Amino acid sequence: GSLETSLSSDGSTLTIKILGRFDFSLHETFQKAYETNGKLGMTFIIDLYSTKYLDSSALGMLLLMRENLGGDRSDIRLVGGGEQIRKTLRIAHFNQLFVEA
Repeated sequence: GSLETSLSSDGSTLTIKILGRFDFSLHETFQKAYETNGKLGMTFIIDLYSTKYLDSSALGMLLLMRENLGGDRSDIRLVGGGEQIRKTLRIAHFNQLFVEA
């Protein structure tokens, strides 16, 4: 897998688009993406429209991201994702931790 980041023109929203597999191979790249381009108080959008596969290490990366960005005060939105990805997120109760759009 790979990822692309884009910052909104007003700098308030960082979108991280996951392409292909969201697994441990993206660990460092994913963490760098939000640590380098993001800051506390921003809205973060994780774009899963082009994500084909997501595993438990991806769930761990999302939890770590949430923790690093202020826990309950963070604004991280998960968008897109096919049926299997949505099911994995639901089973992990991620709908209670992240905004699903």
